[in-house]
Amino acid sequence: MNKELFKDDLEEKIQALKKRRNAVILAHNYQLPEVQEVADYRGDSLELSRVAAKTEAEVIVFCGVHFMAETASILCPDKKVIMPDALAGCPMANMITAADLKKLKEKYPKAVAVGYVNTSAQVKAELDYCCTSTNAVAIVNALKGKYKDIIFIPDKYLADFVSKQTHRKLIIWNGFCPTHVKILPEDIKQKRKFHPRAKVMVHPECLPEVVALADAVLSTSRMAKFAREDQAKEFIVGTEVGLIYRLKQDNPDKEFYPATERAVCPNMKRTTQEKIVWALEELKEEVKVPDEVRQRAKKAIDRMLEIA
Repeated sequence: MNKELFKDDLEEKIQALKKRRNAVILAHNYQLPEVQEVADYRGDSLELSRVAAKTEAEVIVFCGVHFMAETASILCPDKKVIMPDALAGCPMANMITAADLKKLKEKYPKAVAVGYVNTSAQVKAELDYCCTSTNAVAIVNALKGKYKDIIFIPDKYLADFVSKQTHRKLIIWNGFCPTHVKILPEDIKQKRKFHPRAKVMVHPECLPEVVALADAVLSTSRMAKFAREDQAKEFIVGTEVGLIYRLKQDNPDKEFYPATERAVCPNMKRTTQEKIVWALEELKEEVKVPDEVRQRAKKAIDRMLEIA
């Protein structure tokens, strides 16, 4: 069968099933182009979950990794949240458990616990505040005058960035994103030699030595905004390579170069159009956060939203 015909057939099937199921398809910025093409909304994890909560859809198809679908379940308890590939996990989120966080809190009983949204629902339930890569600095700035100690989990490189921006020492967990640490200072320097007029934007999950070389340190959604609004015509992009597709789609008159082609998250690439069809046909795999965990986790998210 002609590949393009097969692709068109899949996309038509997805649209028909989506209508039948009253579903909305959410795709993280790192997803494959074919997944982004059929998505109703693209963005970062919390942004997508908040959008989903405002829709009339009964079913949320979350094309991302497991903690993202959990966040959607936390914010949309009345909707069915399904993942086209339930095995798509986040190595960094798996680097800390609720038990680990409880022990850390016992060690620092007067500390306030702040956690990146890239954590499991069970971990969020043990937090005082959630944060995103966009608002982490604002959250710590708001808390640093109220608490002697601030626990920041799980990403030590985001924590390092936040610590430097807020001039506040943090109690840091030894977690990291295996994809972002593949971006090296040499990659940025080499790309700059080839593209001297390009602006460098990197994610705060990158190594501190990479962050130090950037013109802008931004979340994926902020990168999309920066690329759209900045006058530069060329950009070196220091994050997972999947974002390049969205940047090119949104800015056809500009050029985007990945800092390195090695920055690929295999879990983000597990979802395909075929799996979206199966998910909509069978309404699997459902991700449902137990209500007791959901309510506690939501408090940490709500407290974050009150600040930033």
